[in-house]
Amino acid sequence: MIAVLADIHGNLPALEAVIADLQQRKIDTVFNLGDHASGPLWPQETLTFLMQQPWVQIAGNHDRQLVQQPPATHGASDRYAFERLDEVQKNWLAALPASVHLPADILLCHGTPADDDRYLLETVAQGRVRPARWDEINQRLAGVTASLILCGHTHMPRIIQVNDMQLIVNPGSVGLPAYSDTAPEPHVMETGSPHARYALLEKRAQGWHVELIAVPYDHQSAATQAHHNGRLDWEIALRTGYMQA
Repeated sequence: MIAVLADIHGNLPALEAVIADLQQRKIDTVFNLGDHASGPLWPQETLTFLMQQPWVQIAGNHDRQLVQQPPATHGASDRYAFERLDEVQKNWLAALPASVHLPADILLCHGTPADDDRYLLETVAQGRVRPARWDEINQRLAGVTASLILCGHTHMPRIIQVNDMQLIVNPGSVGLPAYSDTAPEPHVMETGSPHARYALLEKRAQGWHVELIAVPYDHQSAATQAHHNGRLDWEIALRTGYMQA
């Protein structure tokens, strides 16, 4: 059985709750789909833990931005993490691959296989977010034929069967249940609860069995940390799973 994590965003209490849940289930194979540290929480402590794990881990768009963009251009979340990570941690992020194709025909990516900052399973239009259509998904896959594609980035847990041969799973976000963004145009993503989220997958005779898991944790401590660091938007998101109280 495989556990799939994504979008931890430096939320160490949420990650610890997920790890405790995995240990109860005796899971020993973990894939981590990126955006490990960015945010006003515990970036250094989170990376200290992640760097010790024997997991398959890839970079997300925020990991790339942290180590490739000039610090003067960082947004608030990336800036907070960048100022607290040491050089060893930054080098670890810089060395992570953008995607990985594993045996059993499994592809790990953060956004789409070609773009870590593009949604695969959602489309933003006129300020609203809707599920992407098959033709949109196929265009974003750009000929990728992996039978199982694991993606993150949107923080929205989803299971999409594009065709009889291709399954796409987004496990949701371990550490941030709601956020707002300005690209490709202003919009919000909201799960509606403060849970830490991940996915479990098991290959069975009839195909992949998938569970989307929501784990309660001390989300108030994370919200308090965000408040302490001057991020009201994150505080509300962590307390409620929405962008407005």
